[in-house]
Amino acid sequence: MEASGEGTARPITFVGEPVLHRPCETVTRFDDDLATLVADMFASMYAAEGVGLAANQIGIGLRVFVYDCPDETEEYRKGVVVNPTLVMPGPDEEHLDDYDEGCLSVPGQRASLARPDRAVVHGFDVTGAPVTVEGTGLLARCLQHETDHLEGRLYIDRLPAERREQVLAAYEQERDQAAVAG
Repeated sequence: MEASGEGTARPITFVGEPVLHRPCETVTRFDDDLATLVADMFASMYAAEGVGLAANQIGIGLRVFVYDCPDETEEYRKGVVVNPTLVMPGPDEEHLDDYDEGCLSVPGQRASLARPDRAVVHGFDVTGAPVTVEGTGLLARCLQHETDHLEGRLYIDRLPAERREQVLAAYEQERDQAAVAG
């Protein structure tokens, strides 16, 4: 079940904000507040033109993410996962896909990052009913990326140190130039 209602787009939280860099708390109440949060997350994701969004990306430190993302067949899959557990392919089944990854919390920046091309997430929907999402292609990457967020990890944290510093320096330079121009 997906959240109903339009939702309200909230500001995206950017790299450096503490909520993005610590593990999120387990959701314990599946109520109207959670449904409102999920609706707001979808609205925020669409407003920012993203394909996935974790709650801490709008400043809420709870283990929930939303997605509206294509799989390897280009079929868009949409949903919400509360309290996700990520299951990765075994060593014999793992195939890495190298792709320029980006993040709404590090706007304007992308970096090549190899991730497994398949992933499974187990969790719950907004009502507390169990859900399992099997992802391939970009959806697999999205499931991994959003679950990382809930652990307090950004994609740049998976990059080699030198590349991570380059991405952060470029982000800070663009942010500072926008502040001067704005």
